[in-house]
Amino acid sequence: MSYVKLFFADLDGQVRAMGGYTGKPISFILRIDLVNPGTPEVRLYAMADEGIEVHDCEVVPDGTTSDMWALAPDEDGSPGAYVAYGDKIDLGTVGYGIDKVYFWAKVKTVDEEPIKDVTVTLNVSGIAVAI
Repeated sequence: MSYVKLFFADLDGQVRAMGGYTGKPISFILRIDLVNPGTPEVRLYAMADEGIEVHDCEVVPDGTTSDMWALAPDEDGSPGAYVAYGDKIDLGTVGYGIDKVYFWAKVKTVDEEPIKDVTVTLNVSGIAVAI
């Protein structure tokens, strides 16, 4: 059971995997002829279910091309320093409503990138506590 869900900050819409559930997947349109250096970026947030806090919450890109994804904390609506491509980001304590935690994601590409890469999942883990 998942106690934390990811949302798009600009839409308040839930992120989903390509295969199911409600919401839409995170997608980027990149030009491999330019070997895109990590743009565009998307602002996301993590929010726990009502009545739950998740401590030591982290988000980890996982999948065949996860080393092309970088994550950054949110600093007043802008991306902070990105962690290394493929590394996790620590969100600390994630709560419900105003206690949601914002962060950023970006991707890069190389000239041998697949046309439609759907191999990466942002996995969220932490210690869920009822409040």
